[in-house]
Amino acid sequence: MKILVLGSGAREHAIVHRLAREGGHQLYAAPGNPGIGALAELLQVDLTSGPAVALAARRLKADLVVIGPEAPLIDGVADALRAAKVACFGPSAAAARLEGSKAFAKEIMRAAGVPTAEAVSASTPAAAAAALDRFGAPYVVKNDGLAAGKGVVVTDSREAALDHAQACFDAGSPVVVEEYLDGPEISLFCVTDGQTVAPLAPAQDFKRALDDDQGPNTGGMGAYSPLPWAPPDLTGQVLDKVARPVVAEMAARGVPFQGLLYCGLALTAKGLKVVEFNARFGDPETQVVLARLETPLSGLLLAAATGDLARARPLVWSEESAVTVVVAAENYPGTPVTGGVITGVDQAEAIPGVYVLQAGTALSDAAELVSAGGRVLSVVGLGPTLTAARDRAYAGVRAIHLDGSHHRADIALRASLS
Repeated sequence: MKILVLGSGAREHAIVHRLAREGGHQLYAAPGNPGIGALAELLQVDLTSGPAVALAARRLKADLVVIGPEAPLIDGVADALRAAKVACFGPSAAAARLEGSKAFAKEIMRAAGVPTAEAVSASTPAAAAAALDRFGAPYVVKNDGLAAGKGVVVTDSREAALDHAQACFDAGSPVVVEEYLDGPEISLFCVTDGQTVAPLAPAQDFKRALDDDQGPNTGGMGAYSPLPWAPPDLTGQVLDKVARPVVAEMAARGVPFQGLLYCGLALTAKGLKVVEFNARFGDPETQVVLARLETPLSGLLLAAATGDLARARPLVWSEESAVTVVVAAENYPGTPVTGGVITGVDQAEAIPGVYVLQAGTALSDAAELVSAGGRVLSVVGLGPTLTAARDRAYAGVRAIHLDGSHHRADIALRASLS
């Protein structure tokens, strides 16, 4: 197959890495990054322009386009590809509102009977304040629109919650104020063609910047899979209570969801509840989920893109565990320091069971690998146990040097000790 992957992060590198393992494909990426460029031909295309992406795909005679980031989905790139008769893995702009508007996602969940936190939409400071008083601390305030995984504040400080709401209002976005959900969070990706739903392996990510879930929210500092502590019927519960009802509700509204439905979940004292939906693969969970997938990814994504998922090959998972640790640039998640030289990637990948996925990277004029973003690298470790996978991932991290970089030291630690 000729496959074009849109995006430049570690998520897209994980997708290309998994496709490359299959062999035989011609892989392209736009814009990609230096790591992706070792596996795929890189193209310069405006990812938010549906016509530009469709033209590039037609010129390549691509059999499949995989849209990685959320922004092109919200901007209707999948619609343009389908109009050009190009198979596309990713929902339409109308269906991607499940991620693009948290208020819309709540509306769909109410209609579909999906368990989730009680919530109030607010577009004024007074409305936000009233909602905070209704639910009490800890306060949960979410930007209604896209915020690169950093639009949520969970705090015991009413003042901080109101400040976040005001910042969203100042940027032109309403907010959703929710009740706080206790219990561990889980990510479960579901591939769907708009009717059939195929769940992938559950994972858990770590949103806070610092150990012990301290510090500011980030796009994700690490993840692991499988989850030895999760209920054995977790996937079945998510299918029956969440994914299938939502997919059915979207189809009934004439906006079928075709692509990747990311279910962010909390296992609360009152049972399973949805924290959020995304309309694409999550980062960094994709790095560990695809590390364990043995079924060819290309066939799965093409079946979803062409409405043929019911006849797709059953999913097979490795018995190995996978852990990924994000190496972030100095000052992330604030304004990251860029331009630092990165060394040790080859040494990390010489460790058995370790490979490195690039995200915020670039090549300098001297052809050195340098940092170009906040979350710079994802170091993946695979092993027969979670402890072994974790040890290998951190051995890979120790082999890498980037001045001022930081990472969490506790990714998968609690689960590996249980």
